[in-house]
Amino acid sequence: MNYKFFSTIAFIVLVLMLLALIGQDAVIADGTLGKVIQLGAVALMIWARVTFGGRSFHASADPTEGGLVTTGPYRYFRHPIYASIFYFFWAAVLTHFSGITCIIGIVATAAIMVRIISEERLLVIRYPEYAEYAARTKRIIPYVF
Repeated sequence: MNYKFFSTIAFIVLVLMLLALIGQDAVIADGTLGKVIQLGAVALMIWARVTFGGRSFHASADPTEGGLVTTGPYRYFRHPIYASIFYFFWAAVLTHFSGITCIIGIVATAAIMVRIISEERLLVIRYPEYAEYAARTKRIIPYVF
């Protein structure tokens, strides 16, 4: 299976869903709790990017050289960057709830899952120790999922 292709398509879908939220004037959460969740999501993304280091960003879920990162937020989540996107989207969707925003959230979640599954398949190939790490670390919600 061409995981890089599917992860690239999922990336494009995520960008389109972000644009759809912007088009609905719903990208920034409404209310204090929603904004706090989105600020936390941004902080988590920054923490993850700083921990990940100077490795480049790829539109496809292509594992980078430099070893498996299991420190910082990666100690609690296998995918803290995807988790932050998930939290950010759903804070916006739930505080601007409508049929359209709900569909946007569901499609964005599906795209995130395609990226995660694609990336994990490639990580196991590049880093055999990933299987052990995955067995002890949840994907996007620490200690839950």
